[in-house]
Amino acid sequence: MEEQFKTELNYIKNERIKNSLITMINKLPKYFFEVPASSTGKYHPNFSLGEGGLLRHTKAAVRIAYELFNDESLNNFTNDEKDLIIFSIVLHDGLKSGKTKSEYSLFEHPILMSNYVKENESELELTPEEIDFVCRCIETHMGPWTKNYKGEEVLSPPKDKYQRFVHMCDYLSSKKFLDIKFVNNEISN
Repeated sequence: MEEQFKTELNYIKNERIKNSLITMINKLPKYFFEVPASSTGKYHPNFSLGEGGLLRHTKAAVRIAYELFNDESLNNFTNDEKDLIIFSIVLHDGLKSGKTKSEYSLFEHPILMSNYVKENESELELTPEEIDFVCRCIETHMGPWTKNYKGEEVLSPPKDKYQRFVHMCDYLSSKKFLDIKFVNNEISN
């Protein structure tokens, strides 16, 4: 399924990080490439609804990151940090409905995806510090929405600039005022 992320993979300069992301993309459940970003249609713009909506939402979040990376006044990330941020964004909703597709999104999906990365660590070319970096970014991508429907604190909020950046890209990609045009699940310029 890596071909679905050809554009996004080309943003990554470090071959180790790129190869590791390819490994993880190919481990994502098939539903990731088919389902809408929101099971109810309530929280995402039109481009992320319908078949392939979650994929398009993810691609939009990565594109937002890429555009912000190109403005040096908005970030001071190293090239490897940028690559790891893209890695995190591509995978942030990778298990949104669980390892086996549930009817609705699972609130704890950031923890599930982080754990999935850790479970597959031996197949990745990342250092322990890089694994920790991407897992922390994935775990906190929900931003201030840390409590489940019972009001229980389940997720952690972003604490550092990397976690906040990943959250910001995901957050912006979910805003209904955005009207990103896609052709065959690729952003058209």
